[in-house]
Amino acid sequence: MTSATVAVIGASGYGGLQTLRLLQGHPGLKVSLLGGERSAGKRWSEVCPFLPLQDDPEIEAPDPDRIADRADFALLSLPNGLASDLVPALLKRGVRVVDLSADYRYRSLDQWSQVYVHEASQRHREDHQLCEEAVYGLPEWNGPAIADARLVAAPGCFPTASLLPLLPFLKQGLIETEGLIIDAKTGTSGGGRAAKEHLLLAEASESICPYGVIGHRHTSEIEQLATQAAGNEIQLQFTPHLVPMVRGLLATVYGRLRDPGLTADDCTTVLEAFYRHHPLVRVLPVGTYPATKWVKHTNRALLSVQVDHRTGRIVLMGAIDNLIKGQAGQGVQCLNLMAGFPPTTGLPLDPFYP
Repeated sequence: MTSATVAVIGASGYGGLQTLRLLQGHPGLKVSLLGGERSAGKRWSEVCPFLPLQDDPEIEAPDPDRIADRADFALLSLPNGLASDLVPALLKRGVRVVDLSADYRYRSLDQWSQVYVHEASQRHREDHQLCEEAVYGLPEWNGPAIADARLVAAPGCFPTASLLPLLPFLKQGLIETEGLIIDAKTGTSGGGRAAKEHLLLAEASESICPYGVIGHRHTSEIEQLATQAAGNEIQLQFTPHLVPMVRGLLATVYGRLRDPGLTADDCTTVLEAFYRHHPLVRVLPVGTYPATKWVKHTNRALLSVQVDHRTGRIVLMGAIDNLIKGQAGQGVQCLNLMAGFPPTTGLPLDPFYP
């Protein structure tokens, strides 16, 4: 395509806002409709005066017929459980969809319902087939399938930062599949724009705390992809932490090498080989470890690896901006592939530093 139109549904949340900011400068994707239930009927400037849009469009209630008339693609930035109300109707009308929620990240609707128990009561049971059809939107691993897909389920931010360094070692059988541990830290924007007590400045500032220590929703999402890469079932320990910053995410993965003779240089070469054709992933030299500030406001992932020869353990690190590579930017990267553009088109690569 030389150009395509995109409807952004859920435009005033953090995911929608970041998507609009990215698409404003995109040479081939044009926003043709803004959708949202709570803000329907209002001008954009009434809801988000800090991000001016040309012609100050009116936010519309998400209507599949109207979306199909005006858009080639729909990017959905809705709470979990709501995207599935729109997706079947959009697909029937020929609109290709990128969903930023978790509604289609699982190949099994039954498994999704076990993880998203509260949202499952709102879900249509006939969605089984679409869960099987949806492509998991990690472009560095599923690029060709994303390009041809009708429905792409963009990954969560924690899975993105954790899986990018981990998957190459599982795919190559270089790491033990037992005893994997992921320790991850994220900024408060990961909790969304809606008011929540634990995200108040007075609560989150000058503090760091774990949450979802057992059974966090992203655990099974990570396990699903890890199992596919390894070829056998994987169960791992995932512990997220909230840190007092607005944006950024750092995941540290601990495992045991099958060959204790492998060095950090060897393992760095593994990552470099897997991502040599993927410009949005950068592998750092041995001894250089990623910082969230280095990826702030970018769609780039920074990866690093170290080996502890005393214990035979490998330490894998991944840093991303949780709202860009972990959400909206990854969604636009998927849209690029679906529309036939280079994956980096319209996406920021260099951080605002310091």
